[in-house]
Amino acid sequence: MARRARYAFPSSAIEDPFELGLAFHFARERVALVQARERMREERSLRTSSWQTSQTVEHRVVHYRESVPDSPAKGPSHEELVRIYAQPKTIAVVGASSTVGKPAHDKPRYLQSQGYRIVPVNPHGGEILGEHVFASLRDVNMPIDIVDVFRPPAEAEAVARDAVAVGAKVVWFQPGTDTDVAAAVATKGGLTVIRRRCMAVTHGLLGLGPGPHARVKS
Repeated sequence: MARRARYAFPSSAIEDPFELGLAFHFARERVALVQARERMREERSLRTSSWQTSQTVEHRVVHYRESVPDSPAKGPSHEELVRIYAQPKTIAVVGASSTVGKPAHDKPRYLQSQGYRIVPVNPHGGEILGEHVFASLRDVNMPIDIVDVFRPPAEAEAVARDAVAVGAKVVWFQPGTDTDVAAAVATKGGLTVIRRRCMAVTHGLLGLGPGPHARVKS
């Protein structure tokens, strides 16, 4: 019988040091994103042919890798990233939050708005983003394509082992949530591992959507 992973979720809100650190990562990423977009506005618009669209995707990824802090140059190619987003996906969000304004709420909400099925994982239970909350990954009763991680690095290895156990295809560690050991566990288990990137922000930077920081027209 598989041993249930132990990763405890504190009940404190944004005062939690980990939450503050995660918020800092995303704030810094947002500043870099705005700077990159300002540079892109100065360039002429590309035609909307399929070839030009491919070039736009490549252009944005280059800006992303050069400008976003902690985004390693070595990582998935833009083709691999686009392929991950391409098909309808079920995304289990470990550490999902019901608090508007926290990264673990706002980023999954954006992905949900782009047509992805969000499966919140948090032992406090209840409902988040209109979806039933599961206590752990191993309790989820549907196939999972991607595990999006919003938990401290100390829990990364346990989350990686659970992701392997449930047959996920990708484990996506948000900035400040991964460890080398966790990445090795997931890779050995056959999963694609993405680290130090925000899944929602990357979606926007690849030109697949407006991005989580896009202004909503009134």
